[in-house]
Amino acid sequence: MQKDALTTLARAAKKMGLATGVQTNGVYPGTLAALIDAKLIDRVALDVKARWARYNNLLGGNYVTNVQRSLDLCKQAHASGALPEFEVVITLFRGYDDEVPVIASEAGNVDIVLQQGVTQQVPPLSEQELKDIAGNLCRSMKIRTREGGEIVYESDRSRRAARKR
Repeated sequence: MQKDALTTLARAAKKMGLATGVQTNGVYPGTLAALIDAKLIDRVALDVKARWARYNNLLGGNYVTNVQRSLDLCKQAHASGALPEFEVVITLFRGYDDEVPVIASEAGNVDIVLQQGVTQQVPPLSEQELKDIAGNLCRSMKIRTREGGEIVYESDRSRRAARKR
């Protein structure tokens, strides 16, 4: 939203020898493109809130196209080496675990983080419940909770698939 300010800040950080990163909802792909093209960003954590069919309703605006562009941009930049670190963060709330396989499919081969969604209205998913959800996918994932911090979770299915390769 504040591309010029963010670019200035990233440029100053780079001049000081610091690594830079953003956690973003992806609604401003032009800002991400500017940072990547100028080699001012080392890491992007892109929050993907829901499957595309629910996105605009959930966020109350027309954001799907921009977030999809941000996702594609970051995936391509990561694959080419222009973006050293990239992960898709899914902040997961109880009752929406069916979103995870759809979002993971859209993310492709980039790192996925299941992040415990916390709200006053609904009890958050436990670390074990997040592990159970992650276990249905044949890939490793990071899981972040208030209680346990961040762990790398590898399902039995992903370990078996890795052994077969």
